[in-house]
Amino acid sequence: MTYQAPVRDYAFLLRDVLQLERYANLPAFADASMDTIDAILEEAGKFTSEVLAPLNSVGDKQGCVWSPDFTVKTPDGFKDAYAKLVEGGWPALGSDPAYGGQGLPHVVNVAFSEMSSSANMAFSMYPGLTHGAYSAIHVGGNQEQKDLYLPKLASFQWAGTMNLTEPHCGTDLGLLRTKAVPNGDGTYRISGQKIWISGGEQDLTENIVHLVLARIEGAPQGTRGISLFIVPKFIPDADGNPGERNAVKCLGLEEKMGIHGNATCVISHEEATGWLIGEENRGLNLMFVMMNEARLGVGLQGIAQAEAAYQAAAAFAKDRLQGRSLTGPKNPDGPADPIIVHPDVRRMLMDARALVEGGRAFMAWTALHGDLSHASPDEAVQQKGRDYMALLTPVVKAFLTDRGFQVCSDAMQVHGGSGFTEHFPVSQYLRDVRIALIYEGTNGIQALDLVGRKLAADGGRGVMSFFAELDGFIEGESDAAMKPFVEGLAKAKAELQEATMWLMQNGLANPDNAGAASTDYLHLFGLTALAYMWSLQAKAALARIAGGDKDPFYETKLTIGRYYIERILPETSGHLAKLKTGSELMMKLPAEAF
Repeated sequence: MTYQAPVRDYAFLLRDVLQLERYANLPAFADASMDTIDAILEEAGKFTSEVLAPLNSVGDKQGCVWSPDFTVKTPDGFKDAYAKLVEGGWPALGSDPAYGGQGLPHVVNVAFSEMSSSANMAFSMYPGLTHGAYSAIHVGGNQEQKDLYLPKLASFQWAGTMNLTEPHCGTDLGLLRTKAVPNGDGTYRISGQKIWISGGEQDLTENIVHLVLARIEGAPQGTRGISLFIVPKFIPDADGNPGERNAVKCLGLEEKMGIHGNATCVISHEEATGWLIGEENRGLNLMFVMMNEARLGVGLQGIAQAEAAYQAAAAFAKDRLQGRSLTGPKNPDGPADPIIVHPDVRRMLMDARALVEGGRAFMAWTALHGDLSHASPDEAVQQKGRDYMALLTPVVKAFLTDRGFQVCSDAMQVHGGSGFTEHFPVSQYLRDVRIALIYEGTNGIQALDLVGRKLAADGGRGVMSFFAELDGFIEGESDAAMKPFVEGLAKAKAELQEATMWLMQNGLANPDNAGAASTDYLHLFGLTALAYMWSLQAKAALARIAGGDKDPFYETKLTIGRYYIERILPETSGHLAKLKTGSELMMKLPAEAF
């Protein structure tokens, strides 16, 4: 099975559903004509399927190799592929033209990022984290830091990392011990150990720019006293080229369940030279720029691996002969029928299509609002974009990775015993995607963030705006062909609103109620969001059909959308019922009873 990039689906989303050309009057969208986007999608499909996909299994089987001189060798072929990535200009798609980027909207970059991650998740993490470091410096760095680092990061000539986690603290970063001592010349001596640093050492780039959270001596304890530092592997010389080796070492690599082609490092800072980025004691705020971008990227990984796993399962189901159709032979000249004739196999494949294509639309729709939060001249549109990015980031991250993992698991089930072997690619997709439910904040933490912070932010302005948008769509649709979508969306929205009111009434009285309800609430939110995405896709497909377009793509869209509304969306009622039971039984047993 060869990975086929979803070029056609992205063209439909960007042209017909999101209608990017209506923003052509905005400078940030001026170069994003559909002709340009179509060309980018086609070339992205070729690059990811022809260059990256063949290395996916290589990276999985070889992994990365650490040497006692503290260097790391990436799998065979990764270095050449990375050079082609840079040569093709792919890293610079969405970066600032002032620093060598192409300045295209992030929603266009999302398409390439998904294709890259589907083709080779471990490889795509190297450039993914670099773009996060670029964003943090772009937002918080001074002009000298921007001029020095951003062109090298935008081109991916240099790589970037996030150094957050320490052996004794992960989510609770207030416990971190890495310290920063001022040298008196504007630099700091950074000392401490960081773990689970993706791309912390590699042989792909000439330099690595570590963004490191540390506490300056005398700073307050907890998260209020954390600062952010730029700690390059090689200290740039007067010309901005890699110079003296910094006191940063990779002490070893983690032995992981998946993403073997990505170097997950233990990094030691031994009085390394670092430069403060942003203000003292405000590092966590700035790191969240990088973390929120990473969380959206992780949600994308869930969809990307699910797409690859679905393709593998569909190919297997059409080829594997086993049993006969319940309604009579469909392959009468053969010894058995292909397993795609069986309803339960169809159930798993249709679940996958509905979740992947709905999730892809949700990802792109959210990214577009992120673009408009910067690009729109209308302050109300900017504010809505900011509100949506804050509100929806935990939903994108957690819902799409939970469901993406389920799709990968179902894809293995479609393969039967063959899927549990390494002769087929689906086992790698399942192993690789599992980390996405954990890193950048576990999905349980995302759910707590949603109900504990995001719902109440700015007096609930974000969620109220989302409800108002759904109501406006529901009330504005009179086409009979849209009735199943509108009715399904209206029911889900009503249940989500009821759940939101329950949280407001019961979560404040007993915070455990909010904690106990949080995961069900997040899934209820995600299911409702995808119902809206399928409604938007259905409307766009119906418009194409009404205009005389005979492409079966649009009828297929409507069928998959109806399947989502009728077979998956009803889960909202179960989530509502569960969350309303509160926390009493969940918290009743003493710890000793477990």
